[in-house]
Amino acid sequence: MTAIIDYGAGNLQSVEKALRHIGCGCEVINSPAGLMEAEAAVLPGVGAFGEAMSGLKSRGLHTAIKGFVKTGRPFLGICLGLQVLFESSEESPGIEGLSLLPGKILRLPEDCGLKVPHIGWNSLDVRDPGWLLKGLPAEPYVYFVHSYYLQTEPGLVSAAAEYATEIHASVQSGNIAACQFHPEKSGAVGLAILRNFAEHVKQNNLTVEV
Repeated sequence: MTAIIDYGAGNLQSVEKALRHIGCGCEVINSPAGLMEAEAAVLPGVGAFGEAMSGLKSRGLHTAIKGFVKTGRPFLGICLGLQVLFESSEESPGIEGLSLLPGKILRLPEDCGLKVPHIGWNSLDVRDPGWLLKGLPAEPYVYFVHSYYLQTEPGLVSAAAEYATEIHASVQSGNIAACQFHPEKSGAVGLAILRNFAEHVKQNNLTVEV
């Protein structure tokens, strides 16, 4: 079972629907105990960085997520769920993220003639597909909704996008993968990404059983 983590940041139903559509068993959870029973986890979310961290902490999920990741089980962050994996955000000065990966969340530039928030379809420059983005077409289009973007170490970046600046749109480090865009709203490409996640979960379980 894949846990979809509920910490009050929304965007749960569309993720659950997409996972069930591809045959991935999943359940919405909101407690550390529910998370630790799962084979894999997805951290979705929309909204503000500070409120997200408050929601995680009030449920004890901030430490539970760190413990879960240490077990090596697959973990996928989506949109705000990507941002909180990192150290900090300009949206919420003084609020620490989960710091599972090195990097900062910055405000999209507003002096370039493009609208902020960034809402719509953009192509990806896939640099290192890893297990999440493997098998995608060249420069696949995915759907974004965000005002803040990730800046991290180049070695972590699996895909980038251009919108007012270079956005580190997807990252991967071991069992952690995350994307700023919404695979659950990205049509056939998004479903292919979620299938890659589901397949990785299966392979991980087989490895553990052996």
